[in-house]
Amino acid sequence: MKKLIECEKGERVKVIKLNADHDLKQRLISFGVMKGASIQVVEYSLGKKTVEVKVGKMRIALRAKEAQMIEVEKV
Repeated sequence: MKKLIECEKGERVKVIKLNADHDLKQRLISFGVMKGASIQVVEYSLGKKTVEVKVGKMRIALRAKEAQMIEVEKV
């Protein structure tokens, strides 16, 4: 397993675990980022400070710190 922030651009992964506090976990779940969800890494900002991901038809931007808390595996 690896962290979402470690994935390559264009890679498709499946969420295994969210290692976040309750509030952040609820926010991620409201965007569809939950255990078993399929995520595609779309783009990184300069210096990998943020990562844009696609969950279903929605695109969201996560801070590097938040992406570090999401454990994923390659699909």
